[in-house]
Amino acid sequence: MGKRGTRRQLLSDLTKKQKKHLRDFGEEHPFYDRVSGKEAKPQICKLSENSDTSNSESESESEPEQVSGYHRLLATLKNASEEEEEEEEEEDSVDDAEANEECVSSDVCEEEETAAESAGRQGKVTLCADAEGNDGDQEAPGTSQKPPAEFTDAKHEALFSLETNFLDEEGGDNFCLKVSQDPFVQHVNKELKEKEIQTLPATPITTHQLKWPTLGQLVFSSRFQKMETFKPPKEVDLKSLHLQAPLESTWTKTNGQKGRCPFSPLQKELFLIMNSYRDLFYPEQTALGNGEEVRRVYCLHVLNHVLKANARVLSNNSRRRSEPGWSDDDDDFRDQGLTRPKVLIVVPFREAALRVVQLFISLFEGDSKKKIIVSNKKRFQSEYGSDPEERPPNLKRPEDYEAVFMGNIDDHFRIGVAMLQRSIRLYAPFYASDVLIASPLGLRTIIGAEGEKKRDFDFLSSIELLIIDQADVYLMQNWEHVLHLMDHMNLLPRDSHGVDFSRVRVWSLNNWARYYRQTLLFGALQDAQINSVFSKYCVNLQGQVAVRNVPVTGSISHVLVQLPHVFQRMDTENLATVMDARFNFFVNKILPQYRDAVMSHTLVYVPSYFDFVRLRNYFRREELSFTHICEYSQRPAVSRARHFFLHGEKQFLLLTERFHFYKRYTIKGIRNLIFYELPTYPHFYSEVCNMLRATSRGEEATWTCTVLYSKYDAQRLAAVVGMERAAQMLQSKKNVHLFITGEQ
Repeated sequence: MGKRGTRRQLLSDLTKKQKKHLRDFGEEHPFYDRVSGKEAKPQICKLSENSDTSNSESESESEPEQVSGYHRLLATLKNASEEEEEEEEEEDSVDDAEANEECVSSDVCEEEETAAESAGRQGKVTLCADAEGNDGDQEAPGTSQKPPAEFTDAKHEALFSLETNFLDEEGGDNFCLKVSQDPFVQHVNKELKEKEIQTLPATPITTHQLKWPTLGQLVFSSRFQKMETFKPPKEVDLKSLHLQAPLESTWTKTNGQKGRCPFSPLQKELFLIMNSYRDLFYPEQTALGNGEEVRRVYCLHVLNHVLKANARVLSNNSRRRSEPGWSDDDDDFRDQGLTRPKVLIVVPFREAALRVVQLFISLFEGDSKKKIIVSNKKRFQSEYGSDPEERPPNLKRPEDYEAVFMGNIDDHFRIGVAMLQRSIRLYAPFYASDVLIASPLGLRTIIGAEGEKKRDFDFLSSIELLIIDQADVYLMQNWEHVLHLMDHMNLLPRDSHGVDFSRVRVWSLNNWARYYRQTLLFGALQDAQINSVFSKYCVNLQGQVAVRNVPVTGSISHVLVQLPHVFQRMDTENLATVMDARFNFFVNKILPQYRDAVMSHTLVYVPSYFDFVRLRNYFRREELSFTHICEYSQRPAVSRARHFFLHGEKQFLLLTERFHFYKRYTIKGIRNLIFYELPTYPHFYSEVCNMLRATSRGEEATWTCTVLYSKYDAQRLAAVVGMERAAQMLQSKKNVHLFITGEQ
């Protein structure tokens, strides 16, 4: 106790910088060395004849051993950015006594130095996820040829390394993956033949439809094999699902589902499809309704997949150590891809990433009193959490808006997560991570474009499970980022990244990883662009499952005002000419009816920004009385436009759908409403129509609503008017259809 008390007294006298140096290097900086009370003999130093020699140079020459040793020690460690150093100092200041005790002990410091040296010997560029968009491969200011900064947490890096870890003796049976009924084993061990790949483009897609109790109408499809459809059982036993420990015991506590079944009816059917490793498209996920249900069940699937994959690697590590006679040609040890990241979860906002990580922690811990190791947790909560006081309390918005834009809504982020032996490491470098959580914009800034010098997409080469959550939100952000990401999925890496090719699966070496990748696509609506991604990029050998429920009643039934709705169909030759046909139809047929002063207060709702720019330029050329609001409009410009439109100073108001999505302002003064195209979200139709009530002054008899549509808008039309009416409107010989809502 005396020694420990003396040690703590010495540590308490150190500054933060001294404590940090002590933790990093296991010794105090030479500048702060304590000397004995004896006065040292003065030394006489002769100045160099060269007057240009600086003081720092003369000092380094007088103490060559200290300086060279210090630089040698620095060379074995990774350089940390100034921001990371400050954040680490704040985190470590919470519990200085325990942290310093750990660093003072020689054993721990030796382990850290050994791990740092092994990491330093790799000498490879490691992509580190930074919350502010700073890539790990960016160069520091003023250094053009120095290697980029890498992750500095050497202690946790050694803990989560798959190459240097082995199977825990405690875990024993839990990591045994030789069960032939395990869907994971069946999926990764399934072998494709070269002939199947060559004939794939000419192979027809076989489809089969089936109706499930909760999901509804399902469409099973595949190119590789005859469809083996299945029905969900009434009761599900957790043991039959082949869940990896500790998920079988923690899922019930995390999910909080009451009753015998640990899953809700929706979760049960979703997980049965996920666990069969088929691709899945579920377009009925809503932030206000079943969003959390869906998130919990796909997080369970992610952890189950990652733990099984890592368990196989650790088990083979133990076998190779205990069996010295193995050879590089032994296929039994092929258990990984060309890079370590296995799962990519694409979410729109930081709040969604925060919830995913919280679910991971909850699924690891459950109701166990033993807490798991979560490195950099405090930094993660500060960067991905939100302050409730920042949100203005007086905003009145719809409930679905509050659910989507809850918490931190920053859309530029990426983070790597490593998982091993009941431990989670946040902010792991991408090439040392098991799970990547990012937004489309955060990935786009890393992937880059053709011709850019700094770009990297090798970490996507061995993704085995891709989850695109809230896909409908990306339509409002930038759908091109999603398409750019899909174009770079499962490509052969340009660098080896230190992989042991004797451990890489054969189908990964053959560049067939995309046929083994499972894609889970969740959204709130059926949309042609989302459907095209699922049909074009999802080529899983296990097949695809899409939920295809048709809307019985449309959102027009939620319009509360008495309003005539005139739907006008325009004829188009093909999909490529739809935009031109719509513009010409609007300019030649619709706009002349609204040019009179009697038809003032006309709101034109434009879903596409490109159509908005085209209309805005045309209105300017024709010198029409109009104002406009888009998602890029500043607040003063929005206020002026709303004021001019309300008081009739401007006849037309052009409004983009993305502005309505992000702001949900109530536009007052509307008398005439034109939907240049059907809204992406069906409920936006009724919301905009109900804005007419905002300035109701006995003018209901003069209200009008005109909607433009074509045969390529079948999905959006069905969501607005219902499936039966949409079919009649598309097949009818008449081009004009009238609906009246709010009749007394």
